[in-house]
Amino acid sequence: MPEARSEGIAELYARHVADAGRLAYFLVGDTRLAEDMVQDAFIRVFARWQHLRNPDAFWAYLCRTLVNLSRKHFRRQRVERAFLLRHGGSQDVAGDAPPDAAGRDELWRALQTLPTRQRTALVLRFFADLSESQTADLMRCSVPAVNSLVARGLVSMRSLIPAEEE
Repeated sequence: MPEARSEGIAELYARHVADAGRLAYFLVGDTRLAEDMVQDAFIRVFARWQHLRNPDAFWAYLCRTLVNLSRKHFRRQRVERAFLLRHGGSQDVAGDAPPDAAGRDELWRALQTLPTRQRTALVLRFFADLSESQTADLMRCSVPAVNSLVARGLVSMRSLIPAEEE
């Protein structure tokens, strides 16, 4: 039975909110911002429900919306930082530190140093476990571009995080 037609809005929300929250957190690195983005993404997707080409692909629409919202956030952040630099303000933008095991903070810091598109490609491929073509669709680029972004991102991550010695 198709996902969207067999479930109501409340069921879709309950089913996807945790995964959407994790995806948003990995995209932006701030718990509160991620929560706000998830709520905004659900509202946007549900508001356009009648106009979706394939209502059964709810998760794909939600992921695409989260990627777009994260891009918008980082674009706005760059503009704000440029303004602050021009006017002598501070450019610190604090994010939440995840309360996790050792090593996760290091991984997170390394992930945050990557350009937005590389970080997005890595998160979609390895966290969201999307295929190359699904990632390309969400990022609106070609599969070779996704492969290139992932490869460059992994090289950067490996240079930033030393290999564990056994």
